[in-house]
Amino acid sequence: MANDLALNPGSRGSLRGRSFGLLRDPWVILLSALAALGAAWAATGTAPAAVQALWHWSPALLRGMGVNIQISVLAMALGTAAGLAVGALSLSPSRLLRRLTRAYVLLFRNAPILVLVYFTTYVFPFELSAGRWTVPFPDWIKVVIGLGLPASANVAEIFRGAIQSIPSAQWEAAQSLSLRRAQIFRMIVLPQCVRRMLPSWMNLYASITMSTSLASLVGVHDLVDTATVASNTVARSDFTILVYFTLLALFFAYCYPIARWTRYLERRHEHH
Repeated sequence: MANDLALNPGSRGSLRGRSFGLLRDPWVILLSALAALGAAWAATGTAPAAVQALWHWSPALLRGMGVNIQISVLAMALGTAAGLAVGALSLSPSRLLRRLTRAYVLLFRNAPILVLVYFTTYVFPFELSAGRWTVPFPDWIKVVIGLGLPASANVAEIFRGAIQSIPSAQWEAAQSLSLRRAQIFRMIVLPQCVRRMLPSWMNLYASITMSTSLASLVGVHDLVDTATVASNTVARSDFTILVYFTLLALFFAYCYPIARWTRYLERRHEHH
């Protein structure tokens, strides 16, 4: 084989390309690492104490990940609803509305997410009172609002860009058919906007999901907070390393398929 490689340098390059292609796939690296760990534990006959502790804490960690996913879904739903409204207003004929929406987008797109999370947590009241009724205002809802604000600003920009990317000839052709502006918007523009917005929207959702890790800083019992409690309870350095690697793996396992699907949609949109 060495002689073949010497006689055909191109085969060496293709072999190297295939090897690096495998190494570039994170799933191959992750599965190889897990297989190596499994082989080591099988040789010793027992799992290390840190792994046993991780198995004990795994239900709590999964519940914490569920809290992060819940916050991300609600924040993205809130941000999408508000962003679509702001994006539509940014195309209003009124100069005042355009300026106000532009100021909103610039403010919340450029504000640090951690500052917004702290702002909504400590500025908003801890409970809402209406007459004799008092309703608690939990911290996780404030985090949803804190993450929904930058999400709405980004969705507004994505929506505005998608609308402006529609060729003006389509508007003119629809107007020549005596369609009203609302009908053009609903029947012609919006279906195309959804397809053009989806990759950017999914990228934004993955970013918001990763930002939910900030919720632990304001007392929300999410995945990061659970990992911290577990680390302090077990009080072993090897377990601390393992539990935070597990935290990274859980976020990766949730966000990586979203990133791959986003790339697929982007390539599909380019071909169309």
